[in-house]
Amino acid sequence: MEFIDEYRDAGAAHRYADAIRRLVRRSWTLMEICGGQTHAILRHGLTELLPLSLNLVHGPGCPVCVTPAELIDKAVLLARRPEVILCSFGDMLRVPGSHFDLLSVKASGGDVRIVYSPLDALRIAQNHPDKEVVFFAIGFETTAPANAMAVLQAERLSLKNFSLLVSHVLVPPAMEAILGSPTNQVQGFLAAGHVCAVMGFAEYEPVAARYHVPIVITGFEPVDILQGIYLCLKQLEEGLCQVQNAYPRFVRREGNLSARQAMRQVFEVIDRKWRGIGTIPHSGLGLNERYAMFDADRRFKVDHITVDEPPECISGWVLQGLKKPVDCPAFGSRCTPEHPLGATMVSSEGACAAYFRYRHRSSPGSNPGS
Repeated sequence: MEFIDEYRDAGAAHRYADAIRRLVRRSWTLMEICGGQTHAILRHGLTELLPLSLNLVHGPGCPVCVTPAELIDKAVLLARRPEVILCSFGDMLRVPGSHFDLLSVKASGGDVRIVYSPLDALRIAQNHPDKEVVFFAIGFETTAPANAMAVLQAERLSLKNFSLLVSHVLVPPAMEAILGSPTNQVQGFLAAGHVCAVMGFAEYEPVAARYHVPIVITGFEPVDILQGIYLCLKQLEEGLCQVQNAYPRFVRREGNLSARQAMRQVFEVIDRKWRGIGTIPHSGLGLNERYAMFDADRRFKVDHITVDEPPECISGWVLQGLKKPVDCPAFGSRCTPEHPLGATMVSSEGACAAYFRYRHRSSPGSNPGS
């Protein structure tokens, strides 16, 4: 299959791995931003091909993982209301809040529905004019355009019973928060190709220059990832700090202009709390005043809810690249996909879930990046 098979070619992967081993003269720590890249690295056993001097750490690029517990609590509260149909992507149903998750609300009779698009929630609102339909709008820049279009469509249809519970976050401010921390260990980034397909990569250039780190826009197949690692290490070994696009089959510098325009029309940049990390200034999107009537926070007056994160879960450390999932005392015992302490064990993009599922392919003791 074009654009799939050639990027899973074992020969090409081994050639990149050989080139990486020849290139590296020092120890380096790279962070892959996206949880999809983390899963691909572990699923395909890529760390077994890499030198021991290379440490791969896992970033905050899993939208489910960074949604704070207070947003889950808000969703739980709304889903319990008899007049509300709460629509969500399936990953969110088992993410623990401070006391409950959405799956337990659904099991106890709440009208919680799994959808695959915000447009599915729009249709539900059209078909149930006697109900309030709330879509749990999470995600990075990749899902924001579709949610913006849903709001614009709701406005065109004059839907009065549709709203979004918004938990959108932005990648560059999170990178800056990591790089600006006194505990930072990251020396280079593999940036998420799908985010850049929407936003382009011009906004990464000031980050690379300010913190003197290379940033390589990287895809999600094994050869993509190994190429991204090679290019990032090559810059580090040569003392460079540039933004490189290693995903040109999908990414352009300017991104998707139509998608960005829809986002600008509907959303505004706000401060956003990240699960396990805390509030990062200017790191989120919220509905602007023109579209405030579609904001579930304001419509149902739940914007005052704040809760502390579970203290036992170290997902915040994992998401900042300071610890690995296997460093957690609860990993695989008190915390499993069936009984998770935190979102990183639930999500299909979560680092803890990846380690739990694929650890037999990459022994944690065999390589610092495994």
